[in-house]
Amino acid sequence: MKIMEVLLNIEQIIFFITTFFCIYQVVIIFFTLSKEPKKEKVIDKKHKFMAVISARNEENVISNLIESLKNQDYPEELLDIYVIADNCTDNTAKVAKDAGAIVLERYSETKKSKGYALEWFFDYILTNKPDEYDAFCVFDADNIVSKNFYSKMNEKLCIGEKIVQGYRDIKNAEDTWVTGNYAIFYWMMNRFYHYTRYKIGLSPLINGTGFMVAMSIIKENKGWHTKTLTEDIEFSINSIAAGYTIGWAKDAIVYDEQPLGFEQSWRQRMRWSVGHVQCLKCCMPKLLSAKNFNASTIDAIIYLLGMPILWISLLLFAVSLVKFIFLPMNILGYAARIIFGIVLAILQALAVVVIERKGVKRLFKGIIMYPVFLISWFFINILAIFNTNIEWKQISHVRSVDIKEMN
Repeated sequence: MKIMEVLLNIEQIIFFITTFFCIYQVVIIFFTLSKEPKKEKVIDKKHKFMAVISARNEENVISNLIESLKNQDYPEELLDIYVIADNCTDNTAKVAKDAGAIVLERYSETKKSKGYALEWFFDYILTNKPDEYDAFCVFDADNIVSKNFYSKMNEKLCIGEKIVQGYRDIKNAEDTWVTGNYAIFYWMMNRFYHYTRYKIGLSPLINGTGFMVAMSIIKENKGWHTKTLTEDIEFSINSIAAGYTIGWAKDAIVYDEQPLGFEQSWRQRMRWSVGHVQCLKCCMPKLLSAKNFNASTIDAIIYLLGMPILWISLLLFAVSLVKFIFLPMNILGYAARIIFGIVLAILQALAVVVIERKGVKRLFKGIIMYPVFLISWFFINILAIFNTNIEWKQISHVRSVDIKEMN
């Protein structure tokens, strides 16, 4: 029985840790109903922007993005569109140039991720055009962008926000249950993580694409320097550690394409999870030693600890499994917990689809299959511990969608 007592004590400690983490997230979510803060302009100006697109073999989709950028309700002379044709073996560079973009071609056998492409690009800009632009927005080649994107980002610059994430939506949410799951996940993050934190003065995170950064930050950092597989999270955490609070622009919408199949999805999410582990190692020391240690710093620390908390929850599962084997337990009780978790995940998916007004009928497959998406991600996060040397691999994009189809 002493072994069982030890196991019970371990279980209680692990349960306390995971419960604290869950309660913290739930408390934050309650502030979803709070009002967005109103900020006064610190400058009234039409800023000059870049659109920066890193593209590898994206000839099928990149022209739609460039078209949506050229049709902005923002002065055309204040927006230059740059495409980094990164290790392309197709006609991406030609298609982008014909569509009206400024194309820079890059080749590297060893440095192939988006972070390296951005580092190379901003070295070029700081050398050749250091004072030409006030800010830039980063997009993936498969995106399309709402007509008011740059007008909204200009408003954010005018109220003094230097790093801002736009609303990330999905252009192929109805294609498969996998794309539906991605859509539900991003809508949930938009509503309950990023926007809620912005409302209460904490820092959202930039989210891969559709974000704006002031050039003053790139000059201060002497370029773009990220080394992990998740350059967006790394840049976000480093910026928070440096004292910046990231903004949120709910009306600046970027539509993204997501993988159709489960295998591609697994590979992409594995890369994200490995990148999170890499960020935990390289960014946590910067947060802990930050000069401007504040609520956003603490929140970012808790975010990075999400992965270790997941690993701890695996220990809780292991302890419960040992108890189940060696102690007479109620099998129906365990089954009830599993069923409750599945139903809860489905209800969460349903709720966010309703709140975001995306249409329950068209997302039905995604709603029902959302528990599978979450459970698979649990195992991906565990396996990420043992796959730290994973390499970036391209996800094929073939869904050619015009911005008019999203309105």
